[in-house]
Amino acid sequence: MRPERRRTRLLLAASVAVAALAVPLGVHAASGADSGTAAAPPEPEPAGSECRTTIEGSRVVAYCHNPYPSTDLVQLHTECARWWDVDADGAAVAVGPGRTVRLEDRCWKEIATAWVSHRPAPV
Repeated sequence: MRPERRRTRLLLAASVAVAALAVPLGVHAASGADSGTAAAPPEPEPAGSECRTTIEGSRVVAYCHNPYPSTDLVQLHTECARWWDVDADGAAVAVGPGRTVRLEDRCWKEIATAWVSHRPAPV
């Protein structure tokens, strides 16, 4: 056999082998891109403290318990009923995992509303 025919056959066999390997890879890439089955984003970890607020006259007390593994910052906000009484926003308190904190505030006269805000502690 002539060397040119052997070379032609080898090149033909090599190109068929490369095509046979490349086609499944192209089909796999195309099916993954077109299928629309992207990975779902991870669900966030549960976080936040559970707070109970009690108002008695001119005093408010809130107990906040954090059952989750991340630290939560809680802050008591008090709105007084009288226009001349100063509304207050307490300092943010860190509630560690499995901990309970007590927050308290008061007005000179009656309390209109009181609530606790939450935010995650900086890492």
